[in-house]
Amino acid sequence: MRAVIQRVTSARVRVGERTVGEIGRGLLVLLGVGREDAEADARYVAGKIRDVRVFEGDAGKPMDRSVGDVGAAVLVVSQFTLYGDIRKGRRPSFDDAAPPELARAHYEGVVRELRAAGLTVATGEFQAMMQVELVNDGPVTVLIDSRRQF
Repeated sequence: MRAVIQRVTSARVRVGERTVGEIGRGLLVLLGVGREDAEADARYVAGKIRDVRVFEGDAGKPMDRSVGDVGAAVLVVSQFTLYGDIRKGRRPSFDDAAPPELARAHYEGVVRELRAAGLTVATGEFQAMMQVELVNDGPVTVLIDSRRQF
């Protein structure tokens, strides 16, 4: 499972003219699910999102507090293109991306884990063509890959 985490001052997801998810200060998470991913990957990624210290702490100490520590929110958007492989040719191959039914289950598992941790979580719309708007704060962008945890 792969996640691109961006610290934001605001972010929202629209499908057509309809806003489906929106947050103020917090983390925008673009989440891709791989063909080989399992529940353990979802738990790992959710734990990293919950605990990553990318917010300023006391006395201005940078990268010292987590999203929960500062009372911020999380916006999770499914993004199978994180598994796009462009090593051969010019068109991405998505062979390593999970099929939609598996991807949806693991995407929802990450969202469920984050909510169970007491975080405010908004989402995009799975399998929809979405427009994502954000104001990256810093900018701060971090990559998580559950297959690189050991």
